[in-house]
Amino acid sequence: MIAVDLLISVIVIIILQLLGMVVFSLMTPFNDLDELKKGNTAVGLAIGGKFLATAIVLGVAAYTNNSIWHMMLWFAVGYVCLVAAYWVFEWVTPGLKLSEHLQAGNVAVGILLCFVFIGTSFAVSSLII
Repeated sequence: MIAVDLLISVIVIIILQLLGMVVFSLMTPFNDLDELKKGNTAVGLAIGGKFLATAIVLGVAAYTNNSIWHMMLWFAVGYVCLVAAYWVFEWVTPGLKLSEHLQAGNVAVGILLCFVFIGTSFAVSSLII
């Protein structure tokens, strides 16, 4: 029975991680995979930061909850916070169109976004119960 619960948890975690990445890719006006194929380091850093950030939130949600449903709920709360952090950051930097700079390969913006996501995930994860 424990093996079945573990398998179900792993499957749910993989699905949530992939779903989180799909939603993030829909937020950009360009095709993330096309930019990665071109070798766009800035986009790679931003996507990597998003992936790690969602993994941190998901890991803490899984660790702190015995129920898959509670884990999913807390992941959703944390994920909404990550998406909100992106839009707030976009809003407070009106002279910096993030998506345009990422598509142009601005590595500084890619690094900054990577750490915005990771930092937000650590802060939000501390609130998950």
